Amino acid sequence: MTGKILIKCDLVVRTGLHIGGSSSFSAIGTVDSPVIRDPFTGLPIVPGSSLKGKLRTLLARRSCVNGETLPDFSADGEVLLRMFGSSEPVRFARLQFADAFLLNYDQLKGVGVTEVKSENTINRLTSKANPRQIERVVAGSRFGVNIVYNLSDPKEMEEDLLLLSKAMKLLQLDYLGGHGSRGNGRVSFQNFQVIPYPETLNVDLDGIRQTFKTEVEEYELFSTKAGV
Repeated sequence: MTGKILIKCDLVVRTGLHIGGSSSFSAIGTVDSPVIRDPFTGLPIVPGSSLKGKLRTLLARRSCVNGETLPDFSADGEVLLRMFGSSEPVRFARLQFADAFLLNYDQLKGVGVTEVKSENTINRLTSKANPRQIERVVAGSRFGVNIVYNLSDPKEMEEDLLLLSKAMKLLQLDYLGGHGSRGNGRVSFQNFQVIPYPETLNVDLDGIRQTFKTEVEEYELFSTKAGV
């Protein structure tokens, strides 16, 4: 049996999110580290590669002895390799991550979809300050996540998708993007849909839907939520 399963949800930014774009052509006076944007709309995006890479890293770290020294991609376990793929040796990835676009621009346009956060690094010996400015997507922003799972073995589907749900739960205990140790990049996931294609695909997805709802959507590390 072959088919596809679409996992859709909202990625909700809880604290300012910084996924960097290119500053090669920034004019004088602009921020030092801008966020990545869709060149067509000029609005921030969450690249599919950023979400995929973070989820894979969180799962790989679970199997490490000290949680810090990660193995080479090719040394990931069999389940991770079939889910996320490999370039050496070449392995087809069952999961495909699309770029996530901003959903609630109209709600945010009055205050702006990004903010500039000023920071300093201080030389401990000389006390010399090195100021920098970092652009962040504001808390309360919502991005539409679309993940396609290529179904090739129904017996492995449940294991794969349950592991994906664990990775998304782990992300809510971690951060997405840069500068997470300073409070950036806390996110959560809401409004899950798990949709088979074709619709006549003969697989039972009720358990998977329930897991994404109870283990990911209803899980919230931070009680403080943006007021938008």
